[in-house]
Amino acid sequence: MLVMKIVAKIGISLLLVAGILSLAAMNVSDKGVRKQPSVKLSTARDVISRNKHTIDSAVSLLRSGDVVLRTGLGADSYLLSRFNRKDKTYSHCGIVMMEHGYPFVYHSIGGEDNPDERLRRDSANFFFSPVHNTGLAIVRYDFSAANVSDLKNVVSAYYRTRPKFDMKFDLATDDKLYCAEFVYKAINKTMCDTGYIIPTSVMGMRFVGTDDLFFNKHAHMILRAIYK
Repeated sequence: MLVMKIVAKIGISLLLVAGILSLAAMNVSDKGVRKQPSVKLSTARDVISRNKHTIDSAVSLLRSGDVVLRTGLGADSYLLSRFNRKDKTYSHCGIVMMEHGYPFVYHSIGGEDNPDERLRRDSANFFFSPVHNTGLAIVRYDFSAANVSDLKNVVSAYYRTRPKFDMKFDLATDDKLYCAEFVYKAINKTMCDTGYIIPTSVMGMRFVGTDDLFFNKHAHMILRAIYK
């Protein structure tokens, strides 16, 4: 399980920096509760329809160079979101590139959904799927057309080598990258500016949270959405 790997690799100190004290356990019991014969199928259909509309609307807004974020379900996503210092909403992120008129998301991810732990390229619809996520966001930087073209080249170069997910969350290495680290390094490299996106420093440790990607003078949040 990814959360156990993260705990083993990061160590107690960084977990404390991230603010993890405990993961609450929920005890759910359905004793004495009668199952309803028809669980309001119309309501379920409405939820599916609304979430589809939310995702379709988000996808229609996407441009090359956008940074997309999502809020994942599960303990591993909760743990990763704790790295954020200002806004703990989002647990994962990636970079959008339009290809043949459709947006694809390049992102670094580990865990059961990506067993080889290598950099992925997924359709925007798949990336935003409400099956394992509770919300999404789109961030747009003040890139010129030339910047976007350069970023595409940088992202393509990363994808050719497909670095693995960095379970140690170590900014000093480039052979492995965690999700926000990939976005941070790709954009800073494109802009030839190590301070374009600024990492967080706490207790002598440097890391990039997903919130560092939008609490930035060059970035604008153009959409935030929560699924029903």
